[in-house]
Amino acid sequence: MKAGYHLIAPDDLRWRPSNLMKIPNADYLERTGTENIGARLWRLPPKSANTLHKHIRSEEFYFVLEGTGRMRVGDETLTVPKYGAVLVVPDQLRQVFNDTDDEVLWLIVGAPEELEFLQGSKSQIDLSMIYPVDPKQLPDELASVQWPPESSDG
Repeated sequence: MKAGYHLIAPDDLRWRPSNLMKIPNADYLERTGTENIGARLWRLPPKSANTLHKHIRSEEFYFVLEGTGRMRVGDETLTVPKYGAVLVVPDQLRQVFNDTDDEVLWLIVGAPEELEFLQGSKSQIDLSMIYPVDPKQLPDELASVQWPPESSDG
């Protein structure tokens, strides 16, 4: 950190597929060591979905940068236009998905960061608190889709 800030250039981002759903994402704050906030870009391919999950302490702010965002929060399905946003409080099941033929780019910011997920954390997390139902289940809008794609690793 220099002079009280971290400058994060686009070239500093490291894109990787998410663990469960294989959605390309880049963590803006991984190099900063912050424990107060999390911020990630999520690039949802056509006919894909992220995990169905909730958070223990974190509020999450979902912002659509490109495309038309779709998400479910609890029993509701929301359509979020480009530059639109949704704030979801802790303990609400949520899932972003893409039932369109175009890629959708989300910026998702959460605060405070879930301490159990921080690198080097000594806390053990009960994943059933984050994933009380099957995290890979897809919304009705993607009922005919296979996601995540089958692994080509052999």
